[in-house]
Amino acid sequence: MMIHQRLRPFNTRVTYPEQKLDNDLSQGVVARGTTVFLRGQVSQDLDSRECLHVGDPGAQTAKTMQNIKMLLEEAGSEMAHICRIVVYVTDIRYREAVYQEMGKWLKGVFPCSTGIVVPALARPEWVVEIEVTAVIPDAA
Repeated sequence: MMIHQRLRPFNTRVTYPEQKLDNDLSQGVVARGTTVFLRGQVSQDLDSRECLHVGDPGAQTAKTMQNIKMLLEEAGSEMAHICRIVVYVTDIRYREAVYQEMGKWLKGVFPCSTGIVVPALARPEWVVEIEVTAVIPDAA
């Protein structure tokens, strides 16, 4: 049973063959359930507030995705119910490392995704920030 309708799902491996990416994405998502909005997550320990993996966009993305997974589970949701992500990177050269790592966490999910290159994030040691909108599905 499909909980959310994924509009025109695609994989970046096919759509952008010149890039070394493997991300399952969609043009749109019609979600059913209670909306969960997560603020932009970064490579930070959410308990100690320590910044982690300075200078490593791939490792920063892994920690960021770990934070997203933890917060969604705390909200009563899960990674499979992510509908939209917005990815902010501070340098276009980080894009491949960020999307390769992010793709591992979102395999089979097919969220809508927007990527933006920005001059800076809230702290200079952060090079990637990911904002997520997900849902807690209605009970069947």
